[in-house]
Amino acid sequence: MATDLGELLVPYMPTIRVPRSGDRVYKTECAFSYDSPESEGGLYVCMNTFLGFGREHVERHYRKTGQSVYMHLKRHVKEKATGAAGGAVPRRRNGKVFLDLELNRDFNGDDYEYEDEAKLVIFPDHYEIPLPNIEELPALVTIACDAVLNAGSAYKKQESDSWEEELQVSKHARSLRQQENGVRIPPSGWKCAKCEMRENLWLNLTDGSVLCGKWFFDGSGGNGHALEHYRETKFPLAVKLDTITPDGADIYSFDEEEAVLDPHISEHLTHFGIDMLKMQRTENGHHTDNHMQSRASEWEVIQESNLKLKAVYGSGYTGIKNLGNSCYLSTTMQVLFSIPEFQRAYVGNLQRIFDYSPLDPTQDFSTQMAKLGHGLLSGQYSKPPIKSELIEQVMKEEYKQQHRGISPKMFKALVSKGHPEFSSNRQQDAHEFFLHVINVVERNSAGSENPSDVFRFIVEERVQCCQTQKVRYTQRVDYLMQLPVPMEAATNREELIAYEAKRKDAEENMRAPPEPVRARVPFTACLQAFTEPENVPDFWSSALQAKSAGVKTSRFGSFPDYMVVQLKKFTFGVDWVPKKLDVSVDVPDFLDLNRLRATGLQAGEEELPDLTPPIVIPEDTRDSSMNNSLESPEIDESSVMQLAEMGFPLEACRKAVYYTGNMGAEMAFNWIIAHMEEPDFAEPLAIPSYMEPDLPSPSLPTASPLDNQPPEESIAILTSMGFPRHHTIQALKATNNNLERALDWIFTHPESEEESEAMSDMADTEPNDTSFSNANAHSDSTLSPDQELSSPRVRDGPGRYELFAFITHMGTSTMSGHYVCHIKKEGRWVIYNDHKVCLSERPPKNLGYIYFYRRLSSC
Repeated sequence: MATDLGELLVPYMPTIRVPRSGDRVYKTECAFSYDSPESEGGLYVCMNTFLGFGREHVERHYRKTGQSVYMHLKRHVKEKATGAAGGAVPRRRNGKVFLDLELNRDFNGDDYEYEDEAKLVIFPDHYEIPLPNIEELPALVTIACDAVLNAGSAYKKQESDSWEEELQVSKHARSLRQQENGVRIPPSGWKCAKCEMRENLWLNLTDGSVLCGKWFFDGSGGNGHALEHYRETKFPLAVKLDTITPDGADIYSFDEEEAVLDPHISEHLTHFGIDMLKMQRTENGHHTDNHMQSRASEWEVIQESNLKLKAVYGSGYTGIKNLGNSCYLSTTMQVLFSIPEFQRAYVGNLQRIFDYSPLDPTQDFSTQMAKLGHGLLSGQYSKPPIKSELIEQVMKEEYKQQHRGISPKMFKALVSKGHPEFSSNRQQDAHEFFLHVINVVERNSAGSENPSDVFRFIVEERVQCCQTQKVRYTQRVDYLMQLPVPMEAATNREELIAYEAKRKDAEENMRAPPEPVRARVPFTACLQAFTEPENVPDFWSSALQAKSAGVKTSRFGSFPDYMVVQLKKFTFGVDWVPKKLDVSVDVPDFLDLNRLRATGLQAGEEELPDLTPPIVIPEDTRDSSMNNSLESPEIDESSVMQLAEMGFPLEACRKAVYYTGNMGAEMAFNWIIAHMEEPDFAEPLAIPSYMEPDLPSPSLPTASPLDNQPPEESIAILTSMGFPRHHTIQALKATNNNLERALDWIFTHPESEEESEAMSDMADTEPNDTSFSNANAHSDSTLSPDQELSSPRVRDGPGRYELFAFITHMGTSTMSGHYVCHIKKEGRWVIYNDHKVCLSERPPKNLGYIYFYRRLSSC
């Protein structure tokens, strides 16, 4: 038999590889679907590429690549026999543990057992060879099979490559001895025992001392008394007081000189009278006992956890498993795939996308979007329990709704690849992730349907010089409307003032804080704040050719098919951590924005001259222009590191410090907040040369850096908006490849018809110069009829909308908490809370963060 198997495998031996250290083995998930070894057909792992495929997709890979040998993995899950001892070790066929995944259903480990089965399958005849077969298989095949079976998760390497280091359990956690000194920590009113500091306070877990930290602990100030206390006592562990929540806390080990984990933190805090399971962080950094609050908590209201919700199943009702702080991704993608244009672009073209996918579909954005969309919309992973299971559960009096859901590991790994924030395991801002996904969709839609067209609109900005009254009109592209929340417009302002007085009194007298009061702000006040003029900082008037006071107003140059409205609920505290306003806004179901349509230059208005501000160059710089053009700029690295420790990208921090003239971290921080939504926010700092164009250097070539070909990625982003490729390249070259400035340049430098025709003729001869406007020819009827060739591709129409979805955040900061979304389907609201999908009884529309409106059809 050994000879027969050896001869059978001889023709395929050159295609069988042993996984190397850098290879990813996808043995838990199909590259095209969410099939796994637990699925009915199991999973096939290619013995050459180590990609995994479900039963309906493995034939495609075989036809495309000619790879014939696959390892078929199958996990059989079944309930333990009656009378089986609880906690018994599950039986595994062949003694192999080849699955590194969680079970797909809510199995209780004490009630279920599983058997793993592996075999080699040779295509196209489906000849099967059970494993292990050490004596009968060639040595190379045996080694390759063993390496595949014992390979770790395909995602572990990427997770370890993330810039965020994984915290380790402190060596002191288990053996920590706490003093019986009767110390009890109050819920508020803390201050350092050695100074008057009331922020950045650390509780020593040995003796209960409350002392201030230093800058490097968490990015805020202090006098270092916590570290000084450790040097005197050698008590190693401390917890930051304003970080304690039911989910954990920030713990620092002075001895190990790093942030650590303490598995026994709940017990250690109880020793000092702190029940962390009842703690809830408040806006001012202090804590309250949830059981002392009569007001229903934000978490209960948003998740509707105090109501008995009915689970729903089937197409469009599939949940997404939380991978650990990934709810920002889940909610965003649920809403996007409820939009017909995204469904059509990816799920409607599923077979074409899969058939033309590259050899490694795990790295292809369109493939993974189609896979995710199909997983959410097919209903294949959202099936109700069968009647026999329900009857059995009722008989056991342990019925609970079973939600399966899909695990988006492959999608998250791809869409967050190279991004310093989204590739980490920390909580993120759903608003920023939405814009990130739209950006990736834009980059990957050249030459094909671009579903993000439905969000794109033109903003007209009117800037007026207050001294001369002259104006300038500019346009820019945007994808969402950001509404300020004016707290001064709260209808319960007197109640808020009274609460604040009681809170301060309780803090000063070290009493429990009063019941929180949530501000109620009318939506009309938010809309009014959006329309009001805002001051333009450092405004340079081209009419005066000097700095002056200027105001700016924004209006809509076009209205998109889908209007996304973000309430600006987050502000920054004294520790520079984004914190959320506790506010309720009566967001309407129907929205009419027609009165906000832009009007352009009005009769009687005089435009500001088209002049640019002069570049002020110091004399010593002018004298040594050649040297300065080659030397790196001076940047205060200490300010850069302070900003980087807050989680901002390093290159963005360098730009912030440079553009604020090394004026300190606070000034640079303000620059970051003002520019963090720009497409090139995290791109490396590009310093323009100080060389004057009319005085070429004799020792340097006259060609400037602007003559270089712009990055293809930047070209793709602008062409995907509908701009001609040649005009895009010209704009990028003129602005040193700055995307935002290039967009402004395009608006202010429309090309002539002759130039457009000439360049179009040239583009016809270039295979890469495909105009995006031809990709969606079938939807031209929805485009603005007066668009010029150089204008972005937008869909214009009436500004009347109906609410169909909203994303809600729970918690005090974008850096923590949880997201859920509500989507209106078939006339009823549905709540998507990770893998759980239920009919909503009381959708909390007044507490939302991001709202999604669809255009009302014309009557």
